[in-house]
Amino acid sequence: MKIPYFEVAAFASRPFAGNPAGVCLLDRWLPDALLQSIATENNLAETAFLVARDGLHELRWFTPTNEIDLCGHATLASAHVLFRHRGAKGAALLFHSPRAGELGVVPEGDRLVLDFPARETEPCEVTSQLSAALGAEPLELHEARGYLAIFRSPAEIRALKPDITKLKALPTEGVIVSAPGDDCDFVSRFFVPKHGIDEDSVTGSTHCYLIPFWAERLGKQTLFARQLSRRGGELFCENGKERVRIGGYAVTYLTGEI
Repeated sequence: MKIPYFEVAAFASRPFAGNPAGVCLLDRWLPDALLQSIATENNLAETAFLVARDGLHELRWFTPTNEIDLCGHATLASAHVLFRHRGAKGAALLFHSPRAGELGVVPEGDRLVLDFPARETEPCEVTSQLSAALGAEPLELHEARGYLAIFRSPAEIRALKPDITKLKALPTEGVIVSAPGDDCDFVSRFFVPKHGIDEDSVTGSTHCYLIPFWAERLGKQTLFARQLSRRGGELFCENGKERVRIGGYAVTYLTGEI
C-alpha cells in the first residue's frame, strides 16, 4: 500500500520556521505498532494520522516514542493539508481524537484557528530539583501539562539551557517556561524529553494552559504569543470560558508517499 504523506511547518509563515509535523492520510487504521514505526522513522516532534469517516476526520498523533493525548501544531498541519491539498470546503473542519474528543479548525483569511479545550493551572512549590534541571530558579511554579514555570522576561527564557538528563528525572511529563513578552503578550518554551523531544519548536497544546493563565494575569482575552525555540513560532490566541482559540499560519515543506 501507499500512504500520501506531507510535511508542514505549523505556526509559521515561511519554511524552516515553526514546528514541522508529518501528516499521513489513511484509508483505514493500521496496527498501532506500524503507526509508531512510521512516526519514529519520520523523527519529527509529531506525526498525525487521519482517517476520513462519517463527515469528519479521525485523528491521532505520535511522537518518535509514543502516542499522545493532544497536539496543536500537527492538527493545524492536518487542516492545512486538507484545505490546501485535498480541496476541503466549508467554514470549518471537524476532527475527532479518541483521547481529546472533538476539535475544530476554522480558516480565517490565511490563518487557521484551532478550537481547543481550555485547561487550568494550579500553583505549587518551586523545587530545587526543578531549578537545577532548568539551570535557573523561576519566580513561580504551577502544575499544568507537567510544570509551568514563570520567569520575569523573554531574555531569561531565551537564556535557559536546561540539563536534559535532569529534566527526564523530574516527576512530570514536561516543563513549560513562560514570561511576559516585550513585543508580544507572552513568550514560552517547552521541554519534553520523556516523549523523545528535548525541546518542542512550537506547541499548540501548551497554550490550552498558557492562554487562560496570561488572560487572567494581563486582563485581556485576545493575546499574541511567541514561542522562543530555535525555529520560533507565532500564535494568535483568544481566551473563552471553556475553550481557547489558537491561530497560526502553515507552510507545506514537502509532499510524497510512504
